[in-house]
Amino acid sequence: MNNTGCAVPGPDLEKSGFYYTLSVIGGKYKMTIMYLLAEHKVLRHNEIHRYLESVSYKTLSVMLKELMADGIISRKEYPQIPPKVEYSLTERGQSLIPILNMMCDWGEQNRKTYNFSKNSK
Repeated sequence: MNNTGCAVPGPDLEKSGFYYTLSVIGGKYKMTIMYLLAEHKVLRHNEIHRYLESVSYKTLSVMLKELMADGIISRKEYPQIPPKVEYSLTERGQSLIPILNMMCDWGEQNRKTYNFSKNSK
């Protein structure tokens, strides 16, 4: 039995829960988008973009589509002119927030003791 959690060694790694979770939340902006929606509950595309100034509109659209395809966020479109679209976390997406919080806690505990200059080139 593997004492390090659910990661499966060798060629079966892609069949593990660990790998699946990373495939859903992995990516430069996905976790940040999830955190924004957890904090604000509902945001429009442009509002998300204002928080993530460095991301292009196209990349943001791709990330939102991937999160929707994985059932992490939902998109609600209002039939009006101009069109209004809002994004929010689904119940499935909300279930990932405790995991992200644990990652944040780990980062806060460890970033202060890590010597970044020692490992930068």
